[in-house]
Amino acid sequence: MTDNLTLSYIAGFLDGDGCINLQLVRRKDYILGYQIRASVTFFQCSSHRSFLEWLKSIFRVGFVRNRKDGLSEYAIVDAPSVLEVLLTLRSYLKLKRPQCDLAITVLQEVVQSRRLTPEQFLKLAQQVDQFSELNASKKRSIRSDQVEQFLRSRQLLIP
Repeated sequence: MTDNLTLSYIAGFLDGDGCINLQLVRRKDYILGYQIRASVTFFQCSSHRSFLEWLKSIFRVGFVRNRKDGLSEYAIVDAPSVLEVLLTLRSYLKLKRPQCDLAITVLQEVVQSRRLTPEQFLKLAQQVDQFSELNASKKRSIRSDQVEQFLRSRQLLIP
């Protein structure tokens, strides 16, 4: 993809001004009722948006947008692309290595499985809960216990 020095620089930028995240999202059109949404996001002042465009040119996935608060963000949101980026940057990360490792573990199962069983999905949802501690997230509203309750109410989990 690119040289080690550039990957190291990008990983340092992700460590400082980026975010690795997994979250549970309610999806009424999904059999299991929820989706695991993955993202890697880089943030920068909008006056330096060109730097984010450069990152996008390297990874060739995701999108760059300007926010109303004067920041721009480069977001990669589909699971296979997030997994590929994390596998590429993992060995260079320092601060966000725990988030990276957890995301890789979850995403490898999500990407490799054609269809997750309710039990597999619940196990992954429980791992997603760990991101609230790793990222000090106060906004996380959907947790694995809600997923479990939904799955049980639909009799999708075997007691």
